[in-house]
Amino acid sequence: MNSVETVSDMIGLYALNVAIAIVIFVVGKWLARKIADFANKMMLKNSKVDATLANFLDDIIYYVLIVIVVLTALKQLGVDTTSFFAILGAAGLAIGLALKDSLGNLASGVMIILFRPFNVGDFINAAGVTGKVEEVSIFNTILITPDNQKIIVPNGSISSGSITNINAKPERRVDLLVGISYDDDIKKAKNILTSLVEADERVLKDKGITVAVSELADSSVNFVVRAWVKTADYWDVKFDLTENVKVTFDKEGITIPYPQQDVHHHNND
Repeated sequence: MNSVETVSDMIGLYALNVAIAIVIFVVGKWLARKIADFANKMMLKNSKVDATLANFLDDIIYYVLIVIVVLTALKQLGVDTTSFFAILGAAGLAIGLALKDSLGNLASGVMIILFRPFNVGDFINAAGVTGKVEEVSIFNTILITPDNQKIIVPNGSISSGSITNINAKPERRVDLLVGISYDDDIKKAKNILTSLVEADERVLKDKGITVAVSELADSSVNFVVRAWVKTADYWDVKFDLTENVKVTFDKEGITIPYPQQDVHHHNND
């Protein structure tokens, strides 16, 4: 009878420990999320902390707390955490070898956050993809393309190649290459191009304007047209100038050469 009571007591004690461990895990997980969210909120209130860094640290804090919660719950169950760490280390090595690409993406994510070659909201070209940065997570960076496609790029692919931050600077230079026929008046064409650029109010005149002959090509005299604008106006100015050049050249009788081929047919008869 005593042995039965002993077994019953052991089962009851183990069931109690299991129940406590479950409570520790559930409550601990909830607290971990709350603490991580609170830390994220505090960091976002600080104007010196970038949103990308705040979100990244949010994830790190949460997962570290989850590990602590799991270890606490296991200790409540009577698991020897010392041996558990040894097992965890061996398993970690095996998992690390199997997930080396993922760990590489994690390390790249840390480097991106620390050195910040771009921030959320920047328009970049990286890993062969061009788009606006929507989110930088531990393993991936999410880009939104100009045609509103969502592309998830591994951080390792980004950090291993060159990164072009297109709107990192407040000003950009518009470069146009305009060709005219050899029969046209070079000075007239140059004056027209200069007038078109100067007439655009979005062009930053104090930064200087360049209109010059850059090349005597096979079938055209090529002008280079350079003007500085605000980054936000870059594409609008480039598109408008290109259209205005064609319309004005047509009105003024200046020819823009295009590839053509003459075929001569001879009848031997």
